[in-house]
Amino acid sequence: MLDLVLKGDAVLPDGLHKDCWIGVSGGKIAAIGEGEAPDAKEVRSVENGLILPGIVDGQTHACSYGGLPGIESTTRSAIAGGVTTLVDMPYDNPDPLNTKARLDEKVQAIESVSHADMALYATVAPGQDNSEIEALIGGGVVAFKISTFESNPTRFPRISSAQILQIFEALAPTDIPLGVHNEDQEIVEFFMQKAKAAGQNGLVAHSQSRPPAAEMAATAQFLELGAAANAHAHIVHLTTGRGFQLVDQYAATGFRSTGELCVHYLWFDPEKDGERLGAKMKVNPPIRPNEIETLWDEILSGRVAFISSDHSSWPIDNKLTPSIFDAGAGIPGLETLLPSFYTAAEQRGLDAASITAEMLCERPAKFFGLWPQKGAIQLGADADFAILSLEPHVWDAAKAHDDLNWSPFDGVEFSAKVTATYLGGELVWDGEQVIAKPGAGKYLKRLDTNWFDA
Repeated sequence: MLDLVLKGDAVLPDGLHKDCWIGVSGGKIAAIGEGEAPDAKEVRSVENGLILPGIVDGQTHACSYGGLPGIESTTRSAIAGGVTTLVDMPYDNPDPLNTKARLDEKVQAIESVSHADMALYATVAPGQDNSEIEALIGGGVVAFKISTFESNPTRFPRISSAQILQIFEALAPTDIPLGVHNEDQEIVEFFMQKAKAAGQNGLVAHSQSRPPAAEMAATAQFLELGAAANAHAHIVHLTTGRGFQLVDQYAATGFRSTGELCVHYLWFDPEKDGERLGAKMKVNPPIRPNEIETLWDEILSGRVAFISSDHSSWPIDNKLTPSIFDAGAGIPGLETLLPSFYTAAEQRGLDAASITAEMLCERPAKFFGLWPQKGAIQLGADADFAILSLEPHVWDAAKAHDDLNWSPFDGVEFSAKVTATYLGGELVWDGEQVIAKPGAGKYLKRLDTNWFDA
């Protein structure tokens, strides 16, 4: 007898299937069918809703503020948002994940306190040789990340072009991507000082002080260094259509090049929302004015690898500064990723169910080598599901489960709501409370799959 059967409209790899059933046994998807469902210990019918694969969030910062213990509250929030797998960045507080010893510490923390499954990025520190890279890959990291902009000399440092090339050369024989925070230090510092000297403030000033030229210059150099080494160059957040088109030019000529988009770039505009939200919507690279529809065109063109939240675990006090230039960059986003993307797709008349499963589940799972274990409702995959109720819902950040309880999405009406989450066939969010206990999640190692062959 099966452990669980879910019945209803489900998004499978080939699209939406009406009135189907999904059978679960031993934490895996054991059967999928239509018509009369087999017997199970538990049967759940989903009405006026969708059964989606568990969301795979390809960019989170669980430990940027609270250190490794921050995994607990971050993953609690993830589960409440239908996110069953997080791919967490390496810029932990106080030290980045750049050695096998620190990887082991983070894995231990995941196994002790995480509510969701987690895969991990690693990094290389300035001046560090590449001797740890092999051990980190052997330890299962799914990607590496560096930055061309320094916001902290230890935790979020700038890596020189020469060292970036050496890292690319070390990764070239592998399927492991090297991601980059893509801003040019000199351009940003020049325009930031110019804005401060002129007494400028607010979100528009922030956006103008980090112009598209700073993003594009860093992006172009990074792509060319990756091409020189024949390695996989990945841009972790592009904010303009031109950025994705540049990445596509490299990919079209045979280089391993990809670009990622964060969901807030699809929702906010500094000229429309900046005065109302201020630093609450400050992120780096900044959200650009009048770019939303262009970015949707890039998604529909296939040039966007996947969509992520870039969730940052900053408390609101980090935002409450007199100057926009002193406020922390980053926003919470794990509980709003799924409903905000689904709502935005539906508002544009798209097949919201299918494009959500593709961009938030299948594509990130394939990118990070977690497919076919994650990312789809298919036989043999982990029985991870997000149940989406198709009912209007006003997001109340005060009720978030991230211990932060603020969001630029506060008060926004979404067209759908996450009413249940299953991890490995177990109900971990019932629409009211997180049932999963700390340690329910597991560490995920990269599988032997390649994005370019998937």
